[in-house]
Amino acid sequence: MGEPSSQSQPVCADEALDLLNCVTKSPFDQEKCLRLLHSLRECVLNKKVKKFSLADQEQKEASSTDKKA
Repeated sequence: MGEPSSQSQPVCADEALDLLNCVTKSPFDQEKCLRLLHSLRECVLNKKVKKFSLADQEQKEASSTDKKA
């Protein structure tokens, strides 16, 4: 379904985004969010993801490292 474009995205990005968007919805659908949580967990285990980070966070960490050097 979106395979070619998914290669340019971080691993498990769709699953993480779906879960984040689910928790912002009102009314909160706990069962749906729980299913999405399990989907994200499966993806993380299958792809052996160790840690997530946001693009802004990566840039800030890189610039703070540059300042220390």
